[in-house]
Amino acid sequence: MSTQLLHVIGTPRGLASNTGRVSSALLEEILEQDDDVVVTTLDLFKSDLPSVAGRNIESKYKLMTGQALDGPSKESWREIERTIEQFLAADLYLLTVPMWNFGIPYVLKYYIDAIIQPGYLFRYTETGAVEPLVHGKKMICVTSRGGDYSSEPMRAFDFVETYLRTIFGFVGITDIRFFNAQPMDVSRDIRMAAQRAAINEVREYAASGLWRPEEDLVLAAEAVS
Repeated sequence: MSTQLLHVIGTPRGLASNTGRVSSALLEEILEQDDDVVVTTLDLFKSDLPSVAGRNIESKYKLMTGQALDGPSKESWREIERTIEQFLAADLYLLTVPMWNFGIPYVLKYYIDAIIQPGYLFRYTETGAVEPLVHGKKMICVTSRGGDYSSEPMRAFDFVETYLRTIFGFVGITDIRFFNAQPMDVSRDIRMAAQRAAINEVREYAASGLWRPEEDLVLAAEAVS
């Protein structure tokens, strides 16, 4: 059974970017390890993402209160649902994300706002508690940063990892691995060294097989035994 990997690219420079080069090395090694991995690429800066305002924001609150959608609203909301369905169809996620002003690029935030909807990725119980609805998935986040945010005092300014762990943990994705290429803006020599270190790190991780969904890891262990 194939592993479905959704690669979400959140940089306008795509795979030619500092972040993209590291992600490319990771994907190359993953595909070398397992040719049953099927990669779907979603380049956010090139995609026509569904609206999260206008008719769709009205539809969201109608659905939350149990109201039916009329024809035009239903058709518009279907675009949101298709985006959610693509996300949920994946077993494994790869996010290629540069740090912009301590946070994530606006287009990734827009995508997250589109897919994380009540009743689809999470729900509220009768007591008002949140119940995550996304289970058994893994996520890999490859990021690049202009400075080095691996230790204090700069670590406190890293809202990329804290936000992504929080928002995806909220819906049930808690197995998240970060690979951070940093610092990239100090000098050419330091940038190249940081990129080489990040590429070596992701290749080792891919070769280890730890990226595989839990079900695949169990099957692999049974095959060995």
